[in-house]
Amino acid sequence: MENRNRGQGGSYRNDRPAGPPGASGGHRYDGPRHGDNRPGGRPYPPQGGGRYQESSRLSDEDLAKIDFSENMPDEIFNKIAEHAAAQVYDRGGKNKRTQLRRFYDELVMWNERVQTQDTSTREPTYKEFAPFIKMMRAKVAYAKGRDHIDETFNKLFSCCVDKIDAPESLKRCKLFMEAFMGFYRVNDK
Repeated sequence: MENRNRGQGGSYRNDRPAGPPGASGGHRYDGPRHGDNRPGGRPYPPQGGGRYQESSRLSDEDLAKIDFSENMPDEIFNKIAEHAAAQVYDRGGKNKRTQLRRFYDELVMWNERVQTQDTSTREPTYKEFAPFIKMMRAKVAYAKGRDHIDETFNKLFSCCVDKIDAPESLKRCKLFMEAFMGFYRVNDK
């Protein structure tokens, strides 16, 4: 009998007995075969289990160049943002602009809430909102877990949020992500 694919790549085979020798024939389901792809095009993990691991295209060296302190690099909103956008751009289509824009928009919202305060109340306002600003890391990790974004954007955005420690660094982070989104748009055409 020929192999017939069922479901997600498993096969029914009649070429092996289903039980001990001498038992009646019958069909045995082998499960997914090696090399079959999941519905998103990603391969199944190798036999033996384990979660599919995706690697980031941004190196630790690339992330170290992102600095929102007073002595930030001159090229932070130019070459560094352009390189980050090129690395995050995913030709497979996982990183949709609408998903990335969602995180950028939330960052803009928190920045506006802090920056619209008087200079004397800006720091206390930042301290009040800091836990919610840092919570964006959890939101981007959740989106990664749901396969709405890839590991590269997760790593980049988490790195940026980690480097926010004052109203000024929040503003610089917002400007970096603004430049990033502009360069990402160029790649997306």
